[in-house]
Amino acid sequence: MPSHITDSIFLKDLYGTDEMRAIFNDESLLQRWLDVEAALAQAEAEIGVIPRWAAEEIARKAKAALIDTAWMKREIDHTLHPIVPLIRALKSICDGDAGEYIHWGATTQDIIDTALVLQLKDATALFERRLRDLEATLIELARRHRETIMPGRTHGQHALPITFGFKVAIWLDEFRRHAARLSECKPRLLVGQFGGAVGTLAGVSEHGFEIRRRMMAHLGLGVPTISWHVAHDRFAEFAAVVAMMAGTCGKIASEVIALQKSEVMELEEPWEEGKVGSSTMPHKRNPMLCEAIAALARLCFDRARTALDGLIQEHERDWTVNHIEWAYLPELCVMADGALALTLRVLQGLRVYPERMRENLDALEGLMLSEAVMFALGEHIGRQTAHDVVYECAMRAVESKRPFREVLAEHPLVRAHLASDDLARLLDPTRYIGLAREMVDQVCSTEDR
Repeated sequence: MPSHITDSIFLKDLYGTDEMRAIFNDESLLQRWLDVEAALAQAEAEIGVIPRWAAEEIARKAKAALIDTAWMKREIDHTLHPIVPLIRALKSICDGDAGEYIHWGATTQDIIDTALVLQLKDATALFERRLRDLEATLIELARRHRETIMPGRTHGQHALPITFGFKVAIWLDEFRRHAARLSECKPRLLVGQFGGAVGTLAGVSEHGFEIRRRMMAHLGLGVPTISWHVAHDRFAEFAAVVAMMAGTCGKIASEVIALQKSEVMELEEPWEEGKVGSSTMPHKRNPMLCEAIAALARLCFDRARTALDGLIQEHERDWTVNHIEWAYLPELCVMADGALALTLRVLQGLRVYPERMRENLDALEGLMLSEAVMFALGEHIGRQTAHDVVYECAMRAVESKRPFREVLAEHPLVRAHLASDDLARLLDPTRYIGLAREMVDQVCSTEDR
């Protein structure tokens, strides 16, 4: 049975998706190694470095289904080397002497790094699809709740009124920046590797640049300006971007958790019949999806930190980093995709309770509108003096547990400049949401996308 949480029969769907796992499973990895060897042979045959018939045979047999994986596993255990057994396995199924031309001029890391980049290319395409789905969902949610008024909170306490659509538009805008970052890093990330033993292409130096160019064309990858065996900043940048995407998922999940608390209950993650919150408290409706998302975000942060270790390598090749990358990059991609997929599930089924939002707005009996009163009064007595007056009234209202409006109406400076109707208007939360609705429109507009 699987021992890693992302492959657990019981828990894997809380930690990732089958789509992303398929990109990094053993069959995919083996096929990508073979794809790189085939592309190298084809490129070399095109310019006469190896016979064309040999390249054609190598490409024909470079199929994971044709490789004896049990034999390869035994050989990897014996040699402690992943690519030499691959070369031997491929050679054994090639007709004639074609197998003698496998891996011509390459080194193991050329195959390993390029195959990993091909996997990351597939992972990036899946991330882009997730981000598009999230964008569409968030646009619809923001527009639907453009005018749904709720308490804005700072430092964990009621501050000023906002709309729920405004909150959602901030999430949307953040995901758009992640999409831009992912797009911007692709030309740096999706670059293949072919440098030979120390990166100088000494084994094929006369044709090295042309082989590399043609090889990458076959694979659909960019051509490096220089070998990057010990320059893995590409992966560190990618890991940071992916962790940031997961971080936004974690932020949304944490917000839902906070707003789903029993005493708040303005939002609730999707609830279906049969979902169980507690083994001992039957009444519980815990935010279990959101808790999983928040956990995944933190796990992704840890993998991104590990990626920075890859920036420190010795000399012209250092396989320590490759061993780290084999572990953290698949984990990061699977867990981040899990966070994105679960976040989409939460947002698509999110329960929003406008009535409860309004109840919470009114809970402080007008105190949330202290700024509105201060500015209105400030037009008559100055902003700083007005702040002192409104502060005095607010503190008195809190301590005496009386409505803010009553205490304001008793203050001589307030009474002298603001009529009862003025106070009623100023203490209406629907009148003090600033440009929240216009900001929602701006973020959701086609022109801004």
